[in-house]
Amino acid sequence: MREILVLYYSSNGATQALARLVARGVDSVEGCAARLRTVPRVSPVSEATAPAVPDSGAPYAELEDLRDCAGLILGSPVRFGNMAAPLKYFLDQTAGLWMSGALAGRPAGVFVSGGSQHGGQESTLLSMMLPLFHHGMVLAGLPYTEAALHQTRGGGSPYGAGHVAGDASSPDIVAHEKTLALALGRRIATLALQITPAD
Repeated sequence: MREILVLYYSSNGATQALARLVARGVDSVEGCAARLRTVPRVSPVSEATAPAVPDSGAPYAELEDLRDCAGLILGSPVRFGNMAAPLKYFLDQTAGLWMSGALAGRPAGVFVSGGSQHGGQESTLLSMMLPLFHHGMVLAGLPYTEAALHQTRGGGSPYGAGHVAGDASSPDIVAHEKTLALALGRRIATLALQITPAD
């Protein structure tokens, strides 16, 4: 069984809802299973620590989750056209994995949730890709063969799945956004079966 790590940060629940759909897409591919993980908030007080287990939702990610995955799908809310600080903070701790080449050659994709359609969703997707390129991962987006990519009036682009939450930061994912999130999960899982060596 190939495990695909669906790693995300969510502050209002919308990115978490999208992550669950991406994970369902992974789970729909025979021979693959999603491992859903999140990261804790970053405290402005350096001595503060998060509890070892979150109160609800997915468990916190550990570096071993990355080391052991056959593929990675990374998700974040939009923060001024960039990924959220907690996700960036977690990725900044992966230098050991980079030095050993642990993630090189594994497939990866990205997804995002933001308040408005033109509020930096695509640049946030691109910002999440940069550390994955440095790790030598094989990035895949959503091809235009996905009909929903032509029809969506919400989130989603060739760079990855997305959700437009609006002013209320609504976790309610609309039909085309759901379709694209499921498609991203299936795509990365399928690529993992094709390019990641079996243990």
